[in-house]
Amino acid sequence: MAAQAAIAAQVGAFYEQHPYPPPVDDLEAYRRVWDERRRRAESHLFWPDEAYRDDRSILVAGCGTNQAAHYAVRWPRAPVVGIDVSDASLAFEEVLKRKHGLDNLELHRLEIEKVGQLGRTFDHLVCTGVLHHVADPYAGLRALRDVLTPAGAMHLMVYAPYGRAGVYMLQEYCRRLGVGSSSDEIRDLIESLKALPPDHPALPLFRKSPDFSSEAGIADALLHPNDRAYSVPQLMELLDRAGLAFGRWIRQAPYLPACGALAATPHASRLLQLEAPQQFAAVELFRGTMVRHSAVAYRTQRSLPRIDFSGEAWLHYVPIRLPDTIVIHDRVPSAAAAVLINRNHTYSDLYLPITALEQRLLEAIDDERRIADMGRAMVDRVAARTFFEKLWLWDQVVFDTSL
Repeated sequence: MAAQAAIAAQVGAFYEQHPYPPPVDDLEAYRRVWDERRRRAESHLFWPDEAYRDDRSILVAGCGTNQAAHYAVRWPRAPVVGIDVSDASLAFEEVLKRKHGLDNLELHRLEIEKVGQLGRTFDHLVCTGVLHHVADPYAGLRALRDVLTPAGAMHLMVYAPYGRAGVYMLQEYCRRLGVGSSSDEIRDLIESLKALPPDHPALPLFRKSPDFSSEAGIADALLHPNDRAYSVPQLMELLDRAGLAFGRWIRQAPYLPACGALAATPHASRLLQLEAPQQFAAVELFRGTMVRHSAVAYRTQRSLPRIDFSGEAWLHYVPIRLPDTIVIHDRVPSAAAAVLINRNHTYSDLYLPITALEQRLLEAIDDERRIADMGRAMVDRVAARTFFEKLWLWDQVVFDTSL
């Protein structure tokens, strides 16, 4: 317990010195993006089996400098509570709260492990980029589980090990040199990193992630006093120990052997014979560059939402396009009428070619009608079932199954 308390104190002191993420001073552009359509799509990603609601209570655990304020803007009718161990970070949240009149936002300086002291439960828990930094991740996750309502959903993101191998190499490099987290030492570190060999495994992350463009981002990535990562099996074990059940990945196509280049390999059939958790673990190893895992989790007592295409239930689903999906018509494969891309995917093989018939089905989606009510677009139900299942697997749609 003394060792864990010492780690917690170090982490708290680190974020007082380096509030993270780099603060923002305006949320108006973000407010404009989050319209009713986007809120509805997110609601049914977490609760496909429940009618749309925009007033679910939200806890942002480890909110940093702005995440709780973002959620308060995103869900203006929802009560939002943000907790963090850093007074400096919470001060930036307070500035955003006042500037944007976020009367639905409440902030507390509180460790995740002590969240029960709030004396409240929440429908939606958000804990992204935090659990891998706490002294006892299991105790932290268990405490969060205990304040999740029976029908609630958790958005959990933790670091993944294989894609961050270069980061962990540089963390060890900094430890060996005794590099501290003062501004001068961080500037020296940034200058030294410019001499990295061009094939160093950290460089792809440096080029892709905005985290590495600021002192706070470099400090959080390379100088954090407590940082660990979770492979898929380790994450599944952690959820199970904490009394939580895995629901789905926020973006699931990268984990599925039925999506992308893996589907055309000789190993595709072997992968598909595995149970889902083993599939996810194998694909993580095959892809090799995942830097984080972002998942939906529920209390184990909850009946898990199920998207099922084996019977006739799918005909009653309402498909809802995800706002970040796009249709490409230029330079598509010869047999395709178009290609669908989710702009949140980071792997270039995750594009979905569609035929002219499938494009008509896509155009029939209005985010309101059940699949069965799509009129002439539904002339071939076998093809329609295959297509809507692909749209779901490839992160092109979510479903409202509550009707």
